[in-house]
Amino acid sequence: MNPSRTLSLPEVEAIARRAHAAQTDKAGRPYTEHLEAVADGVRSRGGSPEQIAAAWLHDAVEDDALSEEWLAAAPLTPYTKAVVRALTKHPGETPEAYARRILDTPGARLVKEADLAHNADAARLAELDGPTRTRLTAKYAYMRALLGIASPG
Repeated sequence: MNPSRTLSLPEVEAIARRAHAAQTDKAGRPYTEHLEAVADGVRSRGGSPEQIAAAWLHDAVEDDALSEEWLAAAPLTPYTKAVVRALTKHPGETPEAYARRILDTPGARLVKEADLAHNADAARLAELDGPTRTRLTAKYAYMRALLGIASPG
């Protein structure tokens, strides 16, 4: 691949789908459904192609689907890489520090908004057991509050 060329959105999508192919979400659904929903959410919120690329990759490093070394060397724009890094939670990191990094990184809040919208989708949460649903609902509401994102609905 030409190192001066940036990956296209279809290429980023294919990489993300391969990287997360064996992964499922908390309800046992293919994790790639979540990535697609977040990418679609970024697109519908007017996000740029670089933000859509970041949406496809937003959990890749955190979930060890792709390495930080892969991200550093990948033919992506510095902007896309910065958004992916901002959305990558670090072990032991507080929600407040995570939110601060997202708010300090241009474009990351929009991607996180789409991520939270899908995570907090009532139909998706309904597939979980009661204690998990309650815990995650509170977690997502707290993150929306930290980021200044209105509650869904």
